[in-house]
Amino acid sequence: MLKIPFLFFTLFFLTCFSGHINYVLAQSSSKGYLENEDFREIGTINYPDSAFLALKSSYAKAIEQKDNLNAADCLQKMGQICFHFGHFPQAIEFHLQAHKLFLNLNNKAKIAENLNDLGILYFYNRQQHLAWKNYNEALNIFKNLKNEEGVAVTLGKIGHLYEKEQKYDSAFYFQKLALKQYKQIQNQQGIAKIYENLGSIYEDLEKYDSAYYYFSNSLKVNQLNRNVLAQIEVYNNLGDVLRKTGKYAEGLKYSRLALSLSTIHNERYQQSGAYRDLAKTYNLMNRNDSAYYYLELSRKMALEIYSEKSSKQVALLQVMYDIARKNNQIESLNHERKINQIIGIGAAIAVILLGLSGMLVISRQRMKIASERTLSEQNKHIFQAQNDLIQAELLNKKLLEEKLTHELDVKSRELSTHTLHVIQKNQLLEKLYKKIEEMVKDDKRDQKKQLRQIMQEINESFNHDQHWEEFRSIFEQVHQTFFDKLKSHSENLSSNDMRLVALLKMNLSSNDIASLLGISSDSLRVARHRLRKKLNLEQGESLTTFIQTLS
Repeated sequence: MLKIPFLFFTLFFLTCFSGHINYVLAQSSSKGYLENEDFREIGTINYPDSAFLALKSSYAKAIEQKDNLNAADCLQKMGQICFHFGHFPQAIEFHLQAHKLFLNLNNKAKIAENLNDLGILYFYNRQQHLAWKNYNEALNIFKNLKNEEGVAVTLGKIGHLYEKEQKYDSAFYFQKLALKQYKQIQNQQGIAKIYENLGSIYEDLEKYDSAYYYFSNSLKVNQLNRNVLAQIEVYNNLGDVLRKTGKYAEGLKYSRLALSLSTIHNERYQQSGAYRDLAKTYNLMNRNDSAYYYLELSRKMALEIYSEKSSKQVALLQVMYDIARKNNQIESLNHERKINQIIGIGAAIAVILLGLSGMLVISRQRMKIASERTLSEQNKHIFQAQNDLIQAELLNKKLLEEKLTHELDVKSRELSTHTLHVIQKNQLLEKLYKKIEEMVKDDKRDQKKQLRQIMQEINESFNHDQHWEEFRSIFEQVHQTFFDKLKSHSENLSSNDMRLVALLKMNLSSNDIASLLGISSDSLRVARHRLRKKLNLEQGESLTTFIQTLS
């Protein structure tokens, strides 16, 4: 039975936690949507609120000057900013407005580019059928325009979507079509990206030799093009593959290269990933002091990135709220202005027709205007109070998130410690069982009866439920709604089924699960097969993937 050090569980849970943080950051990675270099050009990474305001101003000027092309470009970029910071509904709205303007201008290339943006948006918004629809429309437009680069980009996005759906044969097909297209137009950056995508697919399939081959090719192309930022990601991927194949020393070399370059170029997301990869490798090499050191660096940097990103999201939301509030105020003032104009005309006519009666009307109107101004000032105070309240709510939400983050970390450590104790207990019992089994095979027959009784007691202890309720209580605190969602798929799950599902959710190996449950590997396979039937999973659908998707 494998010996699993305590640091492995610490590494596992901290990796899961930092994975939640990195999910938002990954939305804008090179596989997700828009390259970071593109965001630097419009000032989005560091100053999203200022960039959004600038684009909003440019959009207003373009509308005033009836420059629909520039207006559509501004809308598209505002949608990209919203996507980059996780505001998917607003991003879709901006892209759809841009799509209407591009259609009116009949600008096919821009229409296709915007459709590709909508495709990835719909994918992350869990509307896959719309993602496919937009990608296919974009591909047809680029083909009709004979825009080879646009065709290559769209093929790559379609291949990536198939990879996300774990349809690897289709993913390979479209990625290789994209690679062929990039080679025809000699687009080295595109070639490097597709090599990296192919390596990622092979890594998902655990075909590490092929993954290493494509990652290496991607690195060579990026080195020839002197694309340092792309090299960092590939170095991290190569270190990952080598670690998974047991080549720890070589993996450390690539992870250190990624760390060095990301530090020099202030690529903090890649730097955090490099720290995490170094921690995993040192853990596998049983150098746990170094593993803990790098894991702590990764955790701290991930929290810093998450905090910074959250602050920028709040700033962007505040800007969007202020813009909406100002628009409402402008509409209200315009409405008041129209009313005042009508009143003025009426007063003038009344003065001409009625004379003295008109003076009385004018006096009343002046009193009404003064009253409206007073009301307007009161409204401004109300708006200010609402704004202060929103700021206080945002601060309370941030403090609550920090508290929940700390509590989750504590519960995760408790869960890992409890699981380790159970594994160690079963390892000890298994060792005693084997020794007694050897003694039974000896010719000392007067001891066999007593030894068989001890073996039976040890074997029964494998299935003892002493610690399972405590384990389940801690597990449900870490994964609060997991069992409720699981029961919605099947009401016929036994307590043994629930235990197996919980261990699969923790992503433990088959040997560890068998040890925890006190059963053989063959019995574990039978248990997994019965569980698939109870959950009504289709043939070919992964049980582990299904469980991991349940929050």
